[in-house]
Amino acid sequence: MSSSQANSNPPIVVVVGPTASGKSGVAIELARRLGGEVVSADSLQVYRYFNVGTGKVSAEECGEIRHHLIDIIEPDESFDAACFQRAADRSIKDIISRGKKVIVAGGTGLYIRALLHGLFDLPSDPRVREELNERREQEGLDVLHRELLEVDPVAGARIAPRDGIRIVRALEVYQISGRTFTDLAAEHGHRERRYPSLIVGLMPERATLYQTIEKRIDMMLRAGWSTELHVLRKRGYPPTLKPMQSIGYRELNQVLDGTMDAADVRQRIGKSTRTYAKRQLTWFRKEDVQWFENPEQLLDDKKLHERIEEFLKSG
Repeated sequence: MSSSQANSNPPIVVVVGPTASGKSGVAIELARRLGGEVVSADSLQVYRYFNVGTGKVSAEECGEIRHHLIDIIEPDESFDAACFQRAADRSIKDIISRGKKVIVAGGTGLYIRALLHGLFDLPSDPRVREELNERREQEGLDVLHRELLEVDPVAGARIAPRDGIRIVRALEVYQISGRTFTDLAAEHGHRERRYPSLIVGLMPERATLYQTIEKRIDMMLRAGWSTELHVLRKRGYPPTLKPMQSIGYRELNQVLDGTMDAADVRQRIGKSTRTYAKRQLTWFRKEDVQWFENPEQLLDDKKLHERIEEFLKSG
């Protein structure tokens, strides 16, 4: 997208933060005050039937404030950052055409970055990838992850040790180009934004966030997370699907398959969720975000809301 195209795009407000920080509630309230609609930037809420374990907004909330990019694909359909960018562009155009304001909200950093900065081409070689996958089978994923930490510490810390696809991809890029994924991404990040954007974020104190995460997991389990997974399996969706490998669904699948003790699942989900929250914050610290400790602080800040209204008028 050229600079002239970027400059012609409407201004948008973006709400970011780690899981369980209260992004959805803030986005809904901002949309209510501003006369806007919400574009979800969540890599799991795009899937139908994944409701309890994704913290998906309720039908009542969607009825009051229109939400976009929720429940748009089946669990066995592919969806990535490029798909999100195209779908979000269409939704934003639709919202603006009806005289509404755009509030983008979500915790998937790659999706936010794709929308604001666009995507960039990375070198690829099937032979290199095949060799790395062979090493993964023979030596184990832990070896490849340690190797990534040595050549690209930032990417190695950001990518989960179990995320074989992204570990292999980052090493593939390095072996082909001699440059790290982190360096290439930083170089790309200096490009002009595709949309004029004002980004606000929620960053609770670590102890508070972890307490909220624990309470949220307990609430989801009581609300029928395991039952939801049983229904998904009965519908014919196998545990190998991408959304079925997400936090919580992965662990519950392991219990169903007998590879994890049911007594351990609660603790494992909590640990994975806390690790994910830290990775989210790493992503968002690279953006120009005005941070708030909690939703109340953000929503009660009169100067912020004056700034938002002036910013949106600029479009």
